[in-house]
Amino acid sequence: MTTETAMNQPQRRIKNEKDGSLLVLIPPGKFLAGGRKWWEGGSDPFEVELPGFYIGIYPVTNAQYKRFVDATGHRPPSDEEVHGNYKPVWRGNSFPQEKFDHPIVCVSLEDAWAYCKWAGLRLPRELEWEKAARGLEGFKFPWGNDWDEDKCRNVYNKRSETTCSVLEYPSDCSPYGVYQMAGNVTEWCCDLYESGAYMRYRNGDLSAPKQGLGYVTRGGAWCYGVEEFEAPGFECAHRGNGFPLKTCADHLGFRVAGYLTLDFATSASPP
Repeated sequence: MTTETAMNQPQRRIKNEKDGSLLVLIPPGKFLAGGRKWWEGGSDPFEVELPGFYIGIYPVTNAQYKRFVDATGHRPPSDEEVHGNYKPVWRGNSFPQEKFDHPIVCVSLEDAWAYCKWAGLRLPRELEWEKAARGLEGFKFPWGNDWDEDKCRNVYNKRSETTCSVLEYPSDCSPYGVYQMAGNVTEWCCDLYESGAYMRYRNGDLSAPKQGLGYVTRGGAWCYGVEEFEAPGFECAHRGNGFPLKTCADHLGFRVAGYLTLDFATSASPP
């Protein structure tokens, strides 16, 4: 891990040397979370106060995951039990060079945990993910409150492709400078999916769910569209879920996170 520090203050951006991830500081404090759907809290956005943390500026890429596979012998992404019309990217332990900076997909939650453990990082909690996506103002989308299909990777602008480089769509960037939290790939979080969790959070109980229907996924994806002139799948408050060992999909990846102490290795395991 390399950082630059001044008077023991956390550096705004850091690089994790093990896997090459760039992470940005999300300072401690309040933000507006949730939404009007009952599984989002059933009200207007409400205040939540979180400790500071770091989160990956980009989703984990194929090139980064290849480093992990080569170093550990972990299984490469597979098309087994993949949902939808799977379009293979990896062939065994390799992938096309033009996909090196595309986000890794077809990984289970178990795979994401294994990567984080190797890298000395962790997956974000869903409240952390949401704060990083919408900033302090409670934006509906990372860029503001108005839907614009040209600002993120989705089914209407992907053409014949699927994922894109994590450097594309710079307008899909949150107030904290975190990329592609509306489009490209949906992402695993470390929380169990408790349907009523946001009603607890709204009432001040921020404890992590102890049981749930699978684990939380957040964010839109290249294969998502809009419904009735709305874009619920792309909204920062949108919550999905998947199952740790069985859910793999060609639109599902992950990004890393870490605590301010920089002792990331302490939180790489499932809750």
